[in-house]
Amino acid sequence: MPSDKRKVPEINASSMADVAFLLLSFFLVTTTMDVDTGLARVLPPIPDENIQKKEDVKIKRRNILVVLINRADRFLVNGQEMSLVDLKRKAKEFIQNPNNLEDLPEFEYKRIMIANPDYVPGSDEPQRISHKHFDRKYPEGFPISMGVISLQNDRGTSYKRYIEVQNVLVAAYNEARDELAMQEFGKPFAQLINQEDVDAIRSAIPQKISEAEPKNVGGR
Repeated sequence: MPSDKRKVPEINASSMADVAFLLLSFFLVTTTMDVDTGLARVLPPIPDENIQKKEDVKIKRRNILVVLINRADRFLVNGQEMSLVDLKRKAKEFIQNPNNLEDLPEFEYKRIMIANPDYVPGSDEPQRISHKHFDRKYPEGFPISMGVISLQNDRGTSYKRYIEVQNVLVAAYNEARDELAMQEFGKPFAQLINQEDVDAIRSAIPQKISEAEPKNVGGR
């Protein structure tokens, strides 16, 4: 008696691929993706190890502004509770120290260094050169703040509040840079076209925001 052999139909691999592609397309079109909003920040270049060792010194109390955000989204600035508006004013005053007060950051007089546009790897040209305008106007060096803003949030701090505080601190730096750009080049920082001038303002007012790992700051 002949055996009953049934032929198994072959699976069309190309058809399966088409179906998979259609399912993927449907998923991408119909699915809502949550995207975090926040700040686009340009990180500073990796420091030279030798330079970093020399700069690893204790920061004086006058040179640090401590911003603590607790789990209730309230924050203290050097131990004093304040609003976002007051934080911006306080941060800007800390960054600039316009009256050279003793309880605000010290200044370090330095030449303003910028990226050398003529530098190419392997050439004898230095990677960084001094800015001619600042050299002429400030022959003894430009007063650069030694201040650092230390931001510390609680593990229970909301992401919204954290971003709000970040925005305020960055805005304070931007306003300080705008004022210096107007003073030196006659236009706000964001409107500077010459990249050398942009680098100069960034060097003159470096954005120094130190962020620590979240911990239990406290608050209800």
